Amino acid sequence: MAGATQRFLTFEIGKNNFQQLQKVFNVSISIHLMIAGIILVVGETIGLWFVCNKLVIPPERMEAALWVYHFSIFGLVLTILNAPFTAIIIAREKMNIYAYVSITEVFLRLFIIYALLIYDFDKLKLYGILTFTVTLITFFMYQIYCRKHFKESIIGKLIWDKPIFKEMAIFAGWIMNGNIAYMGYTQGLNILLNLFFGPVVNAARGISTQVQNAVNGFSSSIQASMNPQITKSYAIQDFEYMHKLLFTSSKLSFFLLFIISLPIFIEIDFILSIWLKEVPDHTSVFTRLTLLVTLLNTLSNPLIVSVHATGKLKKFQLWEGTILLLIVPISYLLLKMGFIPESVYIVHIIISILAQFARIIIVSPLIHLNKAAYFEKVVLKIIYVIPLSIVAPLFFHNFLAEGWSRLFTVGIISILSMTIIIYFVGLIDKERTLINSYFNKIFNKQK
Repeated sequence: MAGATQRFLTFEIGKNNFQQLQKVFNVSISIHLMIAGIILVVGETIGLWFVCNKLVIPPERMEAALWVYHFSIFGLVLTILNAPFTAIIIAREKMNIYAYVSITEVFLRLFIIYALLIYDFDKLKLYGILTFTVTLITFFMYQIYCRKHFKESIIGKLIWDKPIFKEMAIFAGWIMNGNIAYMGYTQGLNILLNLFFGPVVNAARGISTQVQNAVNGFSSSIQASMNPQITKSYAIQDFEYMHKLLFTSSKLSFFLLFIISLPIFIEIDFILSIWLKEVPDHTSVFTRLTLLVTLLNTLSNPLIVSVHATGKLKKFQLWEGTILLLIVPISYLLLKMGFIPESVYIVHIIISILAQFARIIIVSPLIHLNKAAYFEKVVLKIIYVIPLSIVAPLFFHNFLAEGWSRLFTVGIISILSMTIIIYFVGLIDKERTLINSYFNKIFNKQK
């Protein structure tokens, strides 16, 4: 529902329809109040019964466990109630505020670790109290900022608009369908690897997933800054600008993640050796293949945001979800035939490419996108950049002995060579001009 809220708020901002924007925000508050109420009731009845009667908790620690449980439920309720306010901040493109609050939250959570070390109080109870307190502080930070700067967030009286609710609920339902498909194939692969190869291979997959999560945030920041503009440009039917944003977001997200991923891809064996005492078998190959999957996924987000902007999700979600779920049965057949664990990642990569083609075919007519233009301005640029970028880092990787000096050298050479190649080969003239003007502004401010 949070994704649906952000889409509808962004759409109305793009149309500059304040009255409808205020109505959408009001309805979203009502919806999230309902969800929070259901969570609170279920959590404090059925959930509480399950904790008290089914979970194996030492009797002397039951009280502390209940403290953590209650504060966790209250924190979840606040997070749900806060969703419309974080959505309006992103829709209004106030990314600096979002970043400030996120940084504040990180420091507060670091303080929790420090507090647990110095205070002579039940650690579990203290953790529950402080974690809830951090959630409460960020809740009020978003509330105060939004009510001070965005008129639509000032709610005098809650309203219920059935057509808006129905539209948002259907939208959220189709998003949930896509999320279920994602959970289906990710957890399905975990189960298959466990069934055929045991927990050691699952450990290797878990480590590769941690690396994936670590690098993912770098490209998502660019996408988050462009997503509202894509939706707004569709709202006013400015398809030329929308296509420009789609192309730029796709390329820059891929290139930024590629800059981060290439040194890791090349030096993964050394990185794992200094990170882990014992490196499970298959970990290095799993990590490399996971990085390839992650790079492919960066190209999907701009198309997903574009189809969300149209609100026509049914066909898109059915085809995308069905194609991605094929990863599990095909992987099962290969493993049953005796293929190695890495084969599931190869299947994942191939299916991800097919899913991307399906996205382009489905989304293109909805936003009047020329498929050839997408291939020329996004896919070909990426194909040109990749082989040129790997030459210099691989040379130093093969020339130097394994160690910290090679890791730093490969990292620096990768960043420098890829930056130059991306600038001259991966970007078009307008994008280079935009980057030049941006750095000129920074340079002139420092004079």
